[in-house]
Amino acid sequence: MRTLLAGLARRPARLVPLGFAAAILAGALLLMLPAAQAEPGGTDFIDAVFTSTSAVAVTGLITVDTPTHWSGFGQVVILGCMQLGGLGIMTTAAFLGLLVSRKLGLRSKLMMRAELHPSLDLGDVKAVIVKAVAVSLIVESAIALMLALRFRLAYGFGAGESAWQGIFHGVSSFNNAGFSLFSDSIMGYATDPWISLPLCAGTIIGGLGMPVAFELTRRGWGRRRWSAHTKMTLTGTAVLLSAGWLILLAFEWSNPATFGQFAWQDRFLPAFFQSTVLRTSGFNSVDVGQLHEHSLLVSIMLMFIGGGAASTAGGIKVTTFFVLLWVIWAEVRGEADVSAFRRRLGMPVIREALAVALVYVALNAAAVILMQIFEPELPLGPIMFEVVSAAATVGQSTGITASLGDPSKWLLILVMYGGRIGPVLFAASLAMRSRKRLFRYPEGRTLVG
Repeated sequence: MRTLLAGLARRPARLVPLGFAAAILAGALLLMLPAAQAEPGGTDFIDAVFTSTSAVAVTGLITVDTPTHWSGFGQVVILGCMQLGGLGIMTTAAFLGLLVSRKLGLRSKLMMRAELHPSLDLGDVKAVIVKAVAVSLIVESAIALMLALRFRLAYGFGAGESAWQGIFHGVSSFNNAGFSLFSDSIMGYATDPWISLPLCAGTIIGGLGMPVAFELTRRGWGRRRWSAHTKMTLTGTAVLLSAGWLILLAFEWSNPATFGQFAWQDRFLPAFFQSTVLRTSGFNSVDVGQLHEHSLLVSIMLMFIGGGAASTAGGIKVTTFFVLLWVIWAEVRGEADVSAFRRRLGMPVIREALAVALVYVALNAAAVILMQIFEPELPLGPIMFEVVSAAATVGQSTGITASLGDPSKWLLILVMYGGRIGPVLFAASLAMRSRKRLFRYPEGRTLVG
């Protein structure tokens, strides 16, 4: 045991998956309690583990209906799992430690950096933790207030129910979890901007990442003073939001089962909402199972990219995707250096981007193949959508989740866990294991392309 603890202390990144696994197990045990069910009877272990994993991994896939299956206590457990998973196990523990001791040791800072981002300066860790908690509470509270007022004033919900709906969806949106207390998610409010836009705002802010939020609040809004990471994240987010919005709007404009059911002037908001939540949170304001196949393919691409680095979003991350695009652009132009925003991208960054993207491709491909074996009667499209949604911790589904067999559910549990843990742990291990060789091999040339 002492050897194990010593090894964990030397490699703080190893504590991250253990912390998430412990949180998932604790959440599952709480959800199996009779008090967590709305109706008499228990919850199967696999459904409890699936729900807990989905909440801690801030995914949103469900095998049982959240508002009808879980009691108020069960919904509070899910809320706690979402908050814990979104903010981060180690970040939460460190913040509680700060409240008690008002300081962080070197070991705690190393663990925080492993969870937040391996390139984060140790001197900024404490400030990032404090601002992470502050930003979370402020944004969640603002969204909760707006939603509660709308539910109360426009839809006649009781005061207590309005407040609970606002709090739950505020936490779910900012943490990009996608859980909803409505059986049809947000479909009943697809054209209501006072519901959709606050959820979009929470999703976008939560998906930018704490390093970006930290830099914006520390350095102000002066664009020339932003780092290359912040510029790339903000620009990439804007490009992907706009592109997804226009493409989905064009593809689904006349589809009577999705955007075509609304008046022409009401179709823009659901399209923007879908473009926003596809990359991060997983709410839906239209029936995803009714999207055209080409729209599903676009959706898979947006989910695969995901949100900002060190954020509550999943996917390979916006910066990873755009780093690879700049690599391609530099190669096409025959340039020796890869540059973005008047900054040269170093080889370690390029190698990390390639490694993370390829690992994600391998994870998704392996999971798709296995699910096809487990569910031979299902078409390839919904299987791909489900797997990418789980791996990218998005949480949207074409409607097949509840009907999956136990092997497929366990597979998705592992994929959701790997999607939430994998990129962080993989990037941290790359950064921590880097070493300089004292020799170099002769250069070899291979044919590429």
